[in-house]
Amino acid sequence: MTATLCLLCIPLRFPPNRTSFSSTSVSLTPIRAQNQEIRVCTNRTCRRQGSFQTLETLCALAPPTITVNPSGCLGKCGAGPNVAVFPDGFVVGHCATPARAAEVIMRLSGGVSDSLGVSKSLEALALRKRAECEVEDGNFSQADLLLSKAIELKPCGGIHIIFKDRSIVRLALGNYAAALEDANEALRVAPQYPEAYICQGDVFLSMDHFDSAEISYSTALEIDPSIRRSKSFKARVAKLQEKLNAVRTQ
Repeated sequence: MTATLCLLCIPLRFPPNRTSFSSTSVSLTPIRAQNQEIRVCTNRTCRRQGSFQTLETLCALAPPTITVNPSGCLGKCGAGPNVAVFPDGFVVGHCATPARAAEVIMRLSGGVSDSLGVSKSLEALALRKRAECEVEDGNFSQADLLLSKAIELKPCGGIHIIFKDRSIVRLALGNYAAALEDANEALRVAPQYPEAYICQGDVFLSMDHFDSAEISYSTALEIDPSIRRSKSFKARVAKLQEKLNAVRTQ
């Protein structure tokens, strides 16, 4: 049971507590994102104004340097949906449409928001969602095509998720080399992305590279200890252990 113990007994780590802020509305100017956080108000008024759609869009488009979380009331309820940006602590109002959410991400990522960039980012997101539907229907070749088109659009953020999704699709198609390349590309963009390490481990496991698979799964668990409670992760560990035992008994 060596692999199981290694993967499931890593101590749980907790992030440091965040401090509160004072709400200040400012104009959004281009700045370079370094470990920023966007908090989206999901309180009653902002919720009625569409803040859940804003939260979904921001989560989908955010680059690795920006985390997105729901929040309580940020004040200025009549100007919602409101989002707050940390560590600067300023509030951006009227973030009610996908286009506005994409604009926020582009500005915080250090780029200049323009209609073409916003359009491409939202088109890439739509393609990714269509690919998810194709995967659910078992149409992996079509999903591969849609995700490749999304990558070609060079969206403002979320491209590490697209590479991760395409890795899953290409593994399902039996294209191990391309699946591993996509998982590695997702990690190049987002080195602390646990789902990409899991994809990488899945490819190694399919290739019978058991030591590499264990390293990938262990790294994912170190980054996000909560996945130890995931049934799918436990199933991966069990499958790895089963294959290791089969090799030992040969």
